[in-house]
Amino acid sequence: MTRGKFITLEGGEGVGKSTNLIFLREVFEQRKIPVTVAREPGGTQMAEQLRHLLLDTGKEAIGKKTELLLMFAARAQHIKHVIEPALAKGQWVLCDRFTDSTYAYQGGGRNMKTANIEWLERFVQGNLKPDLTILLDAPVETGMKRARKRIFTDRFESEQISFFERVREAYLVLAEANPDRIKVIRADRPLSDVQDAIIEALIPLFA
Repeated sequence: MTRGKFITLEGGEGVGKSTNLIFLREVFEQRKIPVTVAREPGGTQMAEQLRHLLLDTGKEAIGKKTELLLMFAARAQHIKHVIEPALAKGQWVLCDRFTDSTYAYQGGGRNMKTANIEWLERFVQGNLKPDLTILLDAPVETGMKRARKRIFTDRFESEQISFFERVREAYLVLAEANPDRIKVIRADRPLSDVQDAIIEALIPLFA
């Protein structure tokens, strides 16, 4: 059986990931491609519990190392119980965030050492990497204006603008270092233009 394709959707706050995740799922369904839609952190019962801990704006502060380790703990569960089984069955996996988010948020936003993230990536993922990553990019102020319209603000969304500027810069550095895998798509333009660019990025995988 042919192994499925692994596609991730990345970006800062308010860039339209949720809207375009739905769009991508519809594209695959129209093409009769079996698809598993997932999100990180999350995806399994245990990983969703870890997600709650990571996003909760509770009284106990979460240390940077704790945050990083919880991210990879949730990812390990997700890979073992959802991502790898689906790919092995020939399904395509469409994931809202993956390890690039860790490099951007914990590496860039929290100023954590890249070497530590790289070690955990190898330990948890082995050779698993996305076949394609779509990075939706927009100026931080544009994204935050959209994000602040939400009723609920999680622990990450409550950070300062400077945090998100570092996140965006880290994403763009990753994209520059991995041009074959990460396709940067400007998200501060009409949705139809964004989705046309997404389809263009997907074409090589359909061949």
